[in-house]
Amino acid sequence: MSTIQNRIVRYGELQPCKTAFIDAHTPGSDQKENFTIVGGGVSESPDQHVHITDQIGFNIGAAGQPPNCRNSLHSHTTAEVFFVAKGRWRFFWGRHGTAGEFIAEEGDIFNIPTGIFRGFENVGQDYGMIMAILGGDDAGGGVTWAPQVIEDAQAHGLMLGDNGVLYDSKKGEALPNNVNPMPLLTEDQLNAYPEVPVEDVMGKYVARYWDLMALSANKPAVVIGENGLIKDKPGFEVDFLGRGSSVTRPVKADQPVVLMPASGHWHISVDGYETTVSSGDTALVLPGESYSVTPSMTGHAGMYRITATEDPAGATWTG
Repeated sequence: MSTIQNRIVRYGELQPCKTAFIDAHTPGSDQKENFTIVGGGVSESPDQHVHITDQIGFNIGAAGQPPNCRNSLHSHTTAEVFFVAKGRWRFFWGRHGTAGEFIAEEGDIFNIPTGIFRGFENVGQDYGMIMAILGGDDAGGGVTWAPQVIEDAQAHGLMLGDNGVLYDSKKGEALPNNVNPMPLLTEDQLNAYPEVPVEDVMGKYVARYWDLMALSANKPAVVIGENGLIKDKPGFEVDFLGRGSSVTRPVKADQPVVLMPASGHWHISVDGYETTVSSGDTALVLPGESYSVTPSMTGHAGMYRITATEDPAGATWTG
């Protein structure tokens, strides 16, 4: 059985995959890095490193990109939640990425509705990182790409098979005899992907870091959940801990719990093992383990806590 020491992944120890997705050779997207922290993730590459292989009902990952690098338009059938660990990011959505957009700053969180095409790019000045929570152990079975993404990728040597695996002609690879190219979505299928107005997205699916800092002054702020600021039941709940709402006395986890600092330095104790974590780090607490978590330094300190629930992973819950 893994110990808590093996279930803490440091930001500086994250191992990237530069060929995780079909747009890895497409200009404008060819510098992005994908990280799979907990669970299998949605990478299409056999080169993807998985830091913690435990299946806990949801996945934790991250995307790192230099300035002006974008992640191409795609869709998910389960939750895709991002919060900004480092930098400044533009999220955009719709069939051609023109239905709406917004800028997310460090600590902001976005629960992207299922069934819409979405993409994102680093619009900051330095290398940036966004942390991801994906619904389900298999993250909904992977990614559905907008047709133009597949066509652009093939023009630059990458082919996606209908088995969900990438083949790189620049490495001399070809589709195996028993594998066909991933079919492009038809116009009828594309028409089923809504163009969600920006006011609906901003009002229902976004929470800002400084609002969460204020709301967590005395008790944890429920960010994603049936009664959260963002109302959804994706198979996990997300709340936000501040200095005045930290876990000062050990509590026993009934479900898997993931601790992910958004700011500051935090002292965590899990069954007597003590360490300090900060922004970009991830810690997994398993059921039956007791944990506490408190800020270890003065200054701003915020933390996202993700807890598994019995709700099935699937489409965004609308009540």
